[in-house]
Amino acid sequence: MLLIYRIAINIVVLISPIIILFRLLKKKEDPKRFKEKFCFFSKKKKYGKLIWFHGASVGEILSVIPLIEKLEKNKKISQILLTSNTLSSSKIISNLKLRKTIHQFFPIDSNYHTQKFLDYWKPSIVFFIDSEIWPNMINNIERKSISLVLLNARITKKSFKKWKIFSSSANDLFQKFDICFSSSLQSKKYLKFLGAKNIKYIGNLKFSQTEKGEDFLNNSIKKYFSSKKIWCAASTHNTEEEFCLTAHKKLKEKYKNLLTIIIPRHIDRTKNIIEQIKKFSLKVHTHNSKNKINNDTDIYLVNVYGKTKSFFKVCNTVFLGGSLIKHGGQNPLEAAKYGCKILHGQNVSNFHEIYSMLNKYGVSIKVGNPNQIANKVEKSFNNKINSQNIKTKIKNLGDKILNSTLKEINILINKNEI
Repeated sequence: MLLIYRIAINIVVLISPIIILFRLLKKKEDPKRFKEKFCFFSKKKKYGKLIWFHGASVGEILSVIPLIEKLEKNKKISQILLTSNTLSSSKIISNLKLRKTIHQFFPIDSNYHTQKFLDYWKPSIVFFIDSEIWPNMINNIERKSISLVLLNARITKKSFKKWKIFSSSANDLFQKFDICFSSSLQSKKYLKFLGAKNIKYIGNLKFSQTEKGEDFLNNSIKKYFSSKKIWCAASTHNTEEEFCLTAHKKLKEKYKNLLTIIIPRHIDRTKNIIEQIKKFSLKVHTHNSKNKINNDTDIYLVNVYGKTKSFFKVCNTVFLGGSLIKHGGQNPLEAAKYGCKILHGQNVSNFHEIYSMLNKYGVSIKVGNPNQIANKVEKSFNNKINSQNIKTKIKNLGDKILNSTLKEINILINKNEI
C-alpha cells in the first residue's frame, strides 16, 4: 500500500501548481505562504530544543493551545512549531500571540518534502493531533529516531472500517508511535486493534480551553442582541440550514423579536445560504457587512472563521450541525464550555462518548425535525438555564485532563533531552 501511496503523492506533486492555483482562486491558500507546503519556510529555527505539534485544522489546533500555553513556560524548550493544513487555522493562530510558538503549513507528504522538512526543523519530539496519519512523514520520523506521539487520538467508527481494509499497512504505521493518548475509550479500542503498542486514555483535551484569542463582539452588536430573543445554529452543513429556517419561522409566530444566528461549518457556502434564506422570505445580515443591522433582521449569518466563541457567550441555546445528516456530528464541547444548552440530531457517532456525558449532565438534547428544534428553543426562552453550573463542570473536568496530559508530556520531553 505504501508504494501505491507514494506513487499517488508524487502525482499530486507533479500537478500541484494547478491545484495550488485553483485553491488560490478559491481563497483557500495564503498567496504568500503557500510555498511553505513545498518547504520554502517563512520562519527561522532557533538554536535548542524544538517540539512540534501538527493538527489538520481549527478544531485540532485549538485543542492543544492550552497545552502549548503551559509548555511555553518550560525553559528547556526553545521553540514550539505548530503546523496545520488550512488557511482558517493559520489565521486563528496568528491572533493568539504566543511567545515561543511559530506556525507553518504542513508540507506535501512526499518522501522528498518530508525529509527536507525534518532536516530543517530537527524536532526533538513530534505530536500528531487527533487522526493525522501521514505515511511518508511517519516513516522518516522513525528513520531519524525522533519520538512520535499521537495526541488526543480519535479514530471514528467510519475511519476504523477504512483502516481495517488495509490492516497490514495500518499496523505498520500505528506501531511507529511511541505512545498514543486516546481521546475516548472507543478510540483506545480501535488503536489497539490497528497495532498501536502503547496507549493511554486520560480524556479529551477539547474539554480544556484557552483564554487567548478571545474575540469580543462590539458594543453595538451586543446592544442589538440584548433586545432580541436569540438562539444559534452552529457548524451547520448543507440542508441543515433549511431545518433551522423552518424552526425560525415557527418561532417567529410567537416571538416577533426573534433572531437566529447561523454559523455554517464552511463559509464558502455563504452565497447559497443567503439565497436559501431569501426563499424563506426572511431578512439576513452578514457578520462582515459594514451596514447597520436592521431591526427587522431575522437571520444573523456569521460568514467568517474564528468567531464562534463570541456568539456562544450570548446564546443560551445552540443547535450543533453535522448531526441531522450522516456526518457524525460536530464537537459540542466549545458550546458546553460557555454554558449553552445543546440541541443535536441523531447522527453524533463521532462524539458519542462526549454526548453521552453531556446528556447525563442534562446539557444536550436530541432533536429530529424543525418542530422539535422550535419546541426546545422555546422552552429555553421560558426556562432559566444554569449556565454557570454547566461551565463549572466542564472546566473542572478540562483542567484535570489538561494537567494529567501535561504531566505525561513533560516526562516524554525529559526523556528527549538534547
